[in-house]
Amino acid sequence: MKVCFILQRRFAYVGHELARCLKDEHGINEVCAFVQTRPSYEFLLSQKSVAYSALLLDENVQRSYKTEQLDLEYLRSLEKEYGIPNLWPYINTDRIIRFSQLVREYPYDTPRYSHEEMLRMVQVYAKAIIAFLDAEKPDVLFSAPIGAMSTTLLYHIAKKRGIRTLVMSFTGIRDRITVSESYDRLSFVEEVVRRGQRTPLERIPHYSEARTYIDEFRARPRVYSEIHDEKRRKFTRKQHFDFLRPSHIFHVFRFLGVLWKEWFLNPPFRDDYSYVHPSSYVIDGIRRKMRNLIGLNDLYDSFDLSIPYAFFPLHLEPELSLLWLARFDTDQIGVVRRIAQALPVSMKLLVKEHPQMVALRPRRFYRELKKIPNVVLVRPETSSFELIAHAALVTTITGTAGWEATLFGKPVITFGNIFYNALPSVVRSRTPEELPMQITRQLSKDFVFDEEALVRYVAAIFEESAESDILHIWELGGDEETRGKELSALASLIARKCKR
Repeated sequence: MKVCFILQRRFAYVGHELARCLKDEHGINEVCAFVQTRPSYEFLLSQKSVAYSALLLDENVQRSYKTEQLDLEYLRSLEKEYGIPNLWPYINTDRIIRFSQLVREYPYDTPRYSHEEMLRMVQVYAKAIIAFLDAEKPDVLFSAPIGAMSTTLLYHIAKKRGIRTLVMSFTGIRDRITVSESYDRLSFVEEVVRRGQRTPLERIPHYSEARTYIDEFRARPRVYSEIHDEKRRKFTRKQHFDFLRPSHIFHVFRFLGVLWKEWFLNPPFRDDYSYVHPSSYVIDGIRRKMRNLIGLNDLYDSFDLSIPYAFFPLHLEPELSLLWLARFDTDQIGVVRRIAQALPVSMKLLVKEHPQMVALRPRRFYRELKKIPNVVLVRPETSSFELIAHAALVTTITGTAGWEATLFGKPVITFGNIFYNALPSVVRSRTPEELPMQITRQLSKDFVFDEEALVRYVAAIFEESAESDILHIWELGGDEETRGKELSALASLIARKCKR
């Protein structure tokens, strides 16, 4: 048994701990990895706990496009073999290559590469990945959610070659994490649901846990990880200017000092396409603070929740949930306009900003939203759970709000590929012409929420998941004991699926 890990960015440290758990606790010793960012690569080279048979660094592969000759015949054959159905999704899903984001702060979205350069990158990535898989011959590919040109190519090439693909997936249930054979579904959860369809509801495994969880969520809802708790976010002008405190100013200058020191002392880092130049931090930070100085208070609307409305929560950008799971519905203003025009004339569409985007989104974005007559822009600190609980309908592209609305027993319409589309109360909108009728059906008296289907699905999640607040480790780190405790159960789940 050999496992190939995709270790992207900060997840490299989490993924490495999982590799160590698989080795120490489950005897899976043969591992290789595709790695993103040079600091993660150097960490893996220096550690002694896991012997990787090979490490392929994304940034080293990407650099080679500069000397690569464009071969359109090769790209056509690649498109025929691995296209979905063409090669554009691999380009459009990459936030850095396609939009210059992650190295520049949203709303910056101007690519620094030409069309031909992007095609040459597809070419060098495909050649390197195919050679890597030929040499390493892994049985399993394991990854966190994918979202770059290189990792999506690796995922689809491996899948087409019959290599088992396991993607770590978030279940929307607090501290529960699972794996799936697909990036847009919970494949093992759906399998459990199908297998137990004829079993009486009260006799399915984890029925009591599922029923209790749903009832407790409806009584006291909470986000699926503390990392996404809205109390951790800044909403007011005063909060955004906390950095002007003397102690905070010191930390800002110390941080910038570290960045400039790294730039001067580590030339290989600054040549990487994923490297953020210190001046970009300064320029984008000043622009953000200028926007925050003006604020958004004059753009928010008051609203009576007793008036019939549909709810649309805006998404974090740039993010996998739009670029990879939605592809053709990444323009959120366009989606809002489409929903608003498809609602009954007596209804409003409440739109709420994602808490992490309040400091980043420019005023012109909200002004465009407010041009739509029946759109109401609510304050971002308003509880999403309260808005969902009173909504007649919840609409989302692929957001967690759709899952939370389902737990509340609400009708939901989505605009992308997301795991809870598997439930009968959720409708996937694919074409604009169909949306008005889909909304009419979801709002009609004939709509009956299928409570049994929800209970079966939640019970299957409990059966096919591990208890782990992995986002806490991913974002905030933690000591070795905490990491081991949080990751051991997930490693056991991965091991079972590897050996299946």
